[in-house]
Amino acid sequence: MKLIYTNENRLLVSNIKNILENAGLVIILKNEFSGAGVGDLSAFDTWMEAWLVNDEDYQKAMNVINTSLNNTNYIDWVCDKCSESNTSAFELCWNCQHENNNALAS
Repeated sequence: MKLIYTNENRLLVSNIKNILENAGLVIILKNEFSGAGVGDLSAFDTWMEAWLVNDEDYQKAMNVINTSLNNTNYIDWVCDKCSESNTSAFELCWNCQHENNNALAS
């Protein structure tokens, strides 16, 4: 078994686990319930970890992780109505609540 991913954010580790399992890899989570030990344990020792069961799948797992973390399909946009810049996280303009018409076209 190899440690494949760890992060202080449990949701990110769970998401990576789901992505890897969808790619056909076998993953085990460790430190799922160790958060209560912070104070007696180092905070870093309580981070949730995703472990790859089959060592021979390491390169495939790393490719899947890198592809998912480096996904650049999200494009910032400028509102057609008020010309305000918006990040890709917004479906509506944060300034005037106008819909992103470019997102509807794709």
